[in-house]
Amino acid sequence: MSELVAQATAANWETEVGQIDGLVMVDFWAVWCGPCQMVAPIVEELAKEYEGKLKVMKLNTDEVPEIAGKFQIMSIPTILFFKNGQPVEKIVGARPKPQFKQVIDSLLAQHSAPA
Repeated sequence: MSELVAQATAANWETEVGQIDGLVMVDFWAVWCGPCQMVAPIVEELAKEYEGKLKVMKLNTDEVPEIAGKFQIMSIPTILFFKNGQPVEKIVGARPKPQFKQVIDSLLAQHSAPA
């Protein structure tokens, strides 16, 4: 995992995701999950490309099942996007990078638009 992608835990969830004003992307994954391993390099690339615009976290569902349960993560990989601590968008399953970028660009455009 790169320095741009932080590990989400039960201990840091509130400060790293819940209290962040901007856009946070959380990759819910597990070590044994093949599709999760396919998505991992895409998540890393997105963290680099959107550095300063998007915070990227990874949450191991085996290690932090209470948070996965709270957001009703039924299958992995699930990428959940949060704004102001609230989930705003979800991508379930391994997808090509352009699909992730489309969702991120759309969310960033909404986020930066004056309210």
